[in-house]
Amino acid sequence: IMHKNGALLYYDGANLNAIMGITSPGKMNFDIVHLNLHKTFSTPPGGGGPGSGPVGVRGELVNFLPVPVVRYDGEKYYLDYNIKHTIGKVRSFYGNFGVLVKAWAYIKRLGGTGLKRTSIRAVVNSNYLKEKIKDYYVLPYKNLRKHEFVVKPKNARALDVAKRLLDFGVHAPTIYFPLIVSEALMIEPTETERKENLDKFAEIVIHIAKEAEKNPELLKEAPHNTSVRRVDDVLASRKPVLTWKMYRELKARGEIDY
Repeated sequence: IMHKNGALLYYDGANLNAIMGITSPGKMNFDIVHLNLHKTFSTPPGGGGPGSGPVGVRGELVNFLPVPVVRYDGEKYYLDYNIKHTIGKVRSFYGNFGVLVKAWAYIKRLGGTGLKRTSIRAVVNSNYLKEKIKDYYVLPYKNLRKHEFVVKPKNARALDVAKRLLDFGVHAPTIYFPLIVSEALMIEPTETERKENLDKFAEIVIHIAKEAEKNPELLKEAPHNTSVRRVDDVLASRKPVLTWKMYRELKARGEIDY
């Protein structure tokens, strides 16, 4: 329907954990896809990143790509700036080169069969974990999930659950995303976690859910065991401390009290 009415379809390839070797954006008739490498090709999400990745288009859109593009003349690769309808250069070309090399090595090492197994395991891990904790959290979407699933705490804020997880030595999952789910915790175990790790994580989040019901103040004051306690988010946004020098100057003026 969209193509018949002149529209192009854009695929948000935040990651491809669930579909490698099973299907592709092209088979689903998308025209453009940006593929972030985080979480899919050995690149950690969030603070473990950084992310990077290519934008791919159908053949009829190649002449509109930003420059340069990489070409191969049969003997060597080169950068081609001579594209008829290019939209021009949009930003630095090379990106996070280390992330790209690591992803290339990961793909070459696993091959097509290995990448397919990776996707299957990511989906199994996600659904296994969902089933383990579903009685203790609200599940906005209850049917079979792909490589990630979303839950809502029953008796706490997502932020409080995330802070309490730090007390158990666990990095919190993405919180408050997707935006259409209030107090969302988006959990993505990926393919790398063993069953023992999934069981341990489930045990911790179930424990936190029970704490939220019996002693909610414990969560509101978390973390308790970290070297730095809960950050004042309002102060941090109004007076960001980006360097040690900035910290000393603000401290000397009495504008911060930590």
